[in-house]
Amino acid sequence: MKSAHDPRHKRRRLVVQGLFAAPFKGRKIEETARKIYEGRERWDKLITQSAPAWPIDKLNRIDLAILRLATYELVVTDTPPKVIIDEAVELAKEFGAESSPSFVNGVLGNILKLKEKNEKFEI
Repeated sequence: MKSAHDPRHKRRRLVVQGLFAAPFKGRKIEETARKIYEGRERWDKLITQSAPAWPIDKLNRIDLAILRLATYELVVTDTPPKVIIDEAVELAKEFGAESSPSFVNGVLGNILKLKEKNEKFEI
């Protein structure tokens, strides 16, 4: 992340905020957040494979929103993985708990390994 004022970082912040708010009825969320939320089963499957000790329903909601966004970006976009993971860690520092950055980094590292090996990378 170059700065907190980077337009891409600002957009990711909006998506994470939208993903966090999505479960609450009546909330209008940004288009990308809506798309990610509607396909959450796909992203949650990869997150679960990469963090088997942490059931989805036990994850911190903001960490889950960050992981869903980053997983979506790793799978769907052509953004370099290092950029995606770095941005996710920065978002975890900004919004998450003290342990969130290392947790997010570890889970995304595992997802990236699965993607590179193309092992069990089913969505």
